Amino acid sequence: MDLDKFNNIINLFLLICFGAIQGMSGAVTLVDLPNTVNVKENSPSGMVVASFTVTTTRAATVPPGYPIIINSNPLSSAFTISNINSKCEILFTGNPILDFETAPNAFNLQIYVNDSEGDTDLQILTIVITDVDEPPVFLDNLKNQAVSVYITENSPQGTIYTVLAYDPENKPLQYSLQPTSYPFIISGETGSIISTKVFDYEKDLKSYNLLVKVGDGTNPDINGTVIVYIVNTNDNAPIFTMKQTTFTIPEEQPPGTIVANVTAQDADDFGYVGNLIFSINPTDYFTINPLTGIIRVAEWIDRDAKPLRDNPLITVEVSVIDSPKGGQSTSMSITFNVTDINDNPPVCIPDTYRPQVEETAIINTRIITITCTDIDVDPPNNQFKFTDLSCNGCNLIFALNPAFSGNIELTGSLDLEQPNNPLEYTLTVVAEDITAPFYKDTAYVYVIVLPVNENPPVFNPATYNFSVSELNGQGAEIGVVTATDKDIPFTGITYSIEAGGSTLGYSNIFWIDPNTGSIQLMTEPDYETTSKYVLTIKAVDNDPTNPKTANAVVTVNILEANDEKPMCTPNYYTITVPTDLSPGTNIQRFQLTCTDRDSPPTAFRYTINSGNINNHFAFSPTAGSNITRLILAEPFDYSDGLDKQWNYKLLVFITDDNLLSGARQPKGIVETGTVTINVNVVIAGLTTVLTTTPPSITYIHIAKNAYATTAWYVPFIITLGAMLLLGFLGYLLYHLAKYLSTKDLSCCTPKPAKYKEPPIQNTNKAKKEVVLELTNVNTVFDGEAVDPVTGKVYEFNTKSGARRWKDTQILKDPQPIKMESSELVIPVLPSSINEGKGRIGTANGQKTNSNDVKAEQKRAEKKNEFGPDPKNLLENPAGQPTEGLSPLPTPKTKQEGEPKSILKKGDL
Repeated sequence: MDLDKFNNIINLFLLICFGAIQGMSGAVTLVDLPNTVNVKENSPSGMVVASFTVTTTRAATVPPGYPIIINSNPLSSAFTISNINSKCEILFTGNPILDFETAPNAFNLQIYVNDSEGDTDLQILTIVITDVDEPPVFLDNLKNQAVSVYITENSPQGTIYTVLAYDPENKPLQYSLQPTSYPFIISGETGSIISTKVFDYEKDLKSYNLLVKVGDGTNPDINGTVIVYIVNTNDNAPIFTMKQTTFTIPEEQPPGTIVANVTAQDADDFGYVGNLIFSINPTDYFTINPLTGIIRVAEWIDRDAKPLRDNPLITVEVSVIDSPKGGQSTSMSITFNVTDINDNPPVCIPDTYRPQVEETAIINTRIITITCTDIDVDPPNNQFKFTDLSCNGCNLIFALNPAFSGNIELTGSLDLEQPNNPLEYTLTVVAEDITAPFYKDTAYVYVIVLPVNENPPVFNPATYNFSVSELNGQGAEIGVVTATDKDIPFTGITYSIEAGGSTLGYSNIFWIDPNTGSIQLMTEPDYETTSKYVLTIKAVDNDPTNPKTANAVVTVNILEANDEKPMCTPNYYTITVPTDLSPGTNIQRFQLTCTDRDSPPTAFRYTINSGNINNHFAFSPTAGSNITRLILAEPFDYSDGLDKQWNYKLLVFITDDNLLSGARQPKGIVETGTVTINVNVVIAGLTTVLTTTPPSITYIHIAKNAYATTAWYVPFIITLGAMLLLGFLGYLLYHLAKYLSTKDLSCCTPKPAKYKEPPIQNTNKAKKEVVLELTNVNTVFDGEAVDPVTGKVYEFNTKSGARRWKDTQILKDPQPIKMESSELVIPVLPSSINEGKGRIGTANGQKTNSNDVKAEQKRAEKKNEFGPDPKNLLENPAGQPTEGLSPLPTPKTKQEGEPKSILKKGDL
């Protein structure tokens, strides 16, 4: 235990012992306090506001004069304490009067007492002034006396006096006048007393006593007396009897304060009070009683405001006129000198400051200079000093330098990384007058500490190792990297991938959330292409002016999975099988070789999914090898009608899920490859093979792309370019049509062709002929098959059916050969396929003329370029088939005007 903790324990023990000793001694107590009482406004003096008692223990006594009120908030002398035999009462002194509308509405009295033993007690009594519905109050002399109004004879009818009254609760007032028989009326709303006749001093009464009543509708009416005197006129001008014409008054006197008394007399009516009428001009600052000549302050006079700030002298002109005899008048000038008092506090403009200081600021750096002013005119009323610089939790790191000035300087450290140092400090500075009554103003300073980026981000740890299966696709989370920053406040960290994620044609297959550091896949990884990635992750703090960075190394291991399909060659094949082939025979030595990038050779399993009608075909082996052969499992039986299908389209599935294999199997889904095999069954010994157009291979290309929203302009530019191109083509077509419409096109009418040689006359009439029109196409031989007779391989086009022998010296991708349009006349086979063996002739079975065939072949060779030599594809003139190749029909030129025969389904 250190010394400071030990001292704290000792102090706590002494404090407990001292409290126990105090508890054993006598104590003085103010019973029934603290307390809160309500007092009605305008309560009479001497009224008991509250009461309490003083109790002591043992033999202690309370000295005379106690308890006392040591403080009042707000300050007031309206209350005192009466103490009789320990029974104390709080009495209302009556000075000042407690008016709810003008005085404070609550007072907090601090009552203090001590006894002969030295014990004390201090309690607070709260006195709340409550509002009372008060009757109206006169504002003028009607409040406490009768008002005399003097009217000269022959005065016109009109307002002679306006009663000034108000209701403390601001309720509307109603005025009335009695007696109603007098020639006066009063406005019920404004209180203006109006004479209804022109008075004659000699005939009418000399005076009228009017009773003015004012009511608010709820309280009893208040009454006032207005005495109206009819004044006779005279013909002598009055004279002023006063000698003093200059008066000195302090500023800020309340309205109604008497500042001078003007006296005058009239020789025509000496000693008659009321025959002189006083007036003053201007009336901006002062008013004068027209009968007595007393000058009062009309409004608050501010020495500190212009024009009095520049010139404190006010000069007025006072006039007196004698009435009612002649209306003679006299005027004089009176000057008032207004003196300055300390009635304005210092004012700090602005009163709120928000200086910004970097956390690295050094000691004695000036934070701000407080500016205040005092509009009092004369010293020392306009002089003040700065005191009471306070700040909660500042630990004395700010001070006024020099003392009593408005300069605030730094005396400590603002480093935000230090414990308990906030981002903002709240300071208060008091500007106080140096003379009574010591007015004050407070300025507030909010010192905002600007963070400085001193520390870079730190990865913990600096290296990461993550693993992800290659089966995971876009959006899969790999892991999260985290960096911290010691700078306070934390402005956030932005993460990015700097390097290491490019593969498969992508610049980066990884994406990192810039806010959370979560690393995710943008596409599926491929273990077979790249099994490990080493990424460089960059963390940048979000400082706008001086950002700092840090790097981390992330190793991403791609976990191998079974995601590759078996690939087999050939994947499309056509073979021919004779009907008498023995079961168990490898059909045309067909062999299927398969590979899989992520599976061993023993993982393959072969099944025929469809097309194997009557289960004639099977593979050997069916599993456990990447090489298998197609064998005939069941013999054909066409004679008994068991088999009726001559063409079989076998759809073979190759699956990499052979669990009998002892090799390691990668985890993942089972993948399946497909191979299509077309099997044509022919009658044994028949060299003519019915040629059918093999099914075409459809290549489906699936491209996956992660579209970036930032590349919105690509489809926009493509669409815009296409629209412009279409518009341009339309423009050209329009002008071409317009041009051709003005030309004579009769010269372009096609004419019948002229034969250089007479057409060959065919004397043999076939039953039915099929006219086949070959279109000029680029022939591509995309299929292979084995001739069942010779065993040689030939190539064929899956769309047109064109064939040629396969030349091993020719490139794998044959070059397209241009072909002009030609027509072939193909004779229809006999109705019974079993009749005749390999003969080529007309539809009625007769042989064609060899000379005609030769001539036709020469003409076809001149017009056609049909890839290889037609002699290798067509039957020779002698009727002998080409070795190992099923003969094709002889091409024949179509006679002009000869109708085309349509090949029907039953013709074959």
